[in-house]
Amino acid sequence: MSNTGSKREGSTLNIGALREGVVLDHIRAGYAMTIYKYLKLDKLECTVAIIKNAQSNKMGRKDIIKIEAPVETLDLDVLGFVDHNITVNVIKNNEIVEKRALKLPKQVVNIIRCKNPRCITSVESALDQVFVLADEEKEIYRCRYCEEMYHPKIRK
Repeated sequence: MSNTGSKREGSTLNIGALREGVVLDHIRAGYAMTIYKYLKLDKLECTVAIIKNAQSNKMGRKDIIKIEAPVETLDLDVLGFVDHNITVNVIKNNEIVEKRALKLPKQVVNIIRCKNPRCITSVESALDQVFVLADEEKEIYRCRYCEEMYHPKIRK
């Protein structure tokens, strides 16, 4: 076997240790690439490891993303919007030094687009697409300009 930083022992896949960075755990299986896109990880100059469909006692299957970059470089509001059940583990000196709980952000800017063709954002392309959390329990956002409702499909 070649030495590529990962090895398979039995049914466990070990990816090299992360000295400093962030591990996003408990991602719903199949959503790692969606999160990769929302966090714009392709624009960062850092190492990113994506583990898809890992076994999980809690979830059955899950995805995991390891990012070798300071947590400050990530937009945790976007992450909270995509799935606020993800666990954010902050790693320093090869150890988890903090676990951050995510929450739904009160407002998201330029993450989703208003679908209402009569909304001012459809005409004025320079305007930011702003959605405000209208119902935290039902996870419903509304366009700041026209009140169009948005309910993320990624969650349950």
